Amino acid sequence: MVEGNLPEALPAKPLPKRGFLLRPWVRAVHRDAGYLAVGLTLVYALSGLAVNHIADWDPSFEQVSHTHQLQGPLPTEPEAASRRVLAELGVREVPREVYAAEPGAVDIVFDRRTLHVSTTTGKVVEEGQSPRLFLRAANWLHLNRGKQAWTYVADTYAVLLLYLAISGLFMIPGRKGLLGRGAVIAAIGAAIPIAYVVLSGGPEAKGGASRPPAAPARE
Repeated sequence: MVEGNLPEALPAKPLPKRGFLLRPWVRAVHRDAGYLAVGLTLVYALSGLAVNHIADWDPSFEQVSHTHQLQGPLPTEPEAASRRVLAELGVREVPREVYAAEPGAVDIVFDRRTLHVSTTTGKVVEEGQSPRLFLRAANWLHLNRGKQAWTYVADTYAVLLLYLAISGLFMIPGRKGLLGRGAVIAAIGAAIPIAYVVLSGGPEAKGGASRPPAAPARE
């Protein structure tokens, strides 16, 4: 056997430090929860913007007006005038009310529109409401009145938002994360509602218990 100098053993390399082991899982679940919440966020965010300004507009319907000209004169008796108008306009909907608004004028009232008829000239002015595309359905879901099944969806969405908010605090390590810049930004975000309550006086500012917001007109 040939004897020789054996090579010296190489020093063991130190293992790299393992960071926060849960962070990859937090990021993965945060990502998927964000994708899952996109559709619901669009519904609640756009509806929230619409309902916030309910004093300025009807968030679910828009007012429409059309004019029809029939061959006049029309019968002066309200029911007879109504039958004639509906037949000539091809309206099959049964009116809720028909009455003489004034001499020479008949109003035909439906659930979401009214026909103002001039029996002397045959002019018919149709005034009513047209549902706003997407917003009416979004508001209906957002307000969640009497929809037990949707309550479970809304609760799940609320839990998703809580997870996204809390897990977001731990997404980035170091000075830009929760131990540095992230903590400052999170504190500013939390201070906004607190500051508003303090500066406005809160629910009791006007000397009475807080009241629920007025319901939007006509679901």
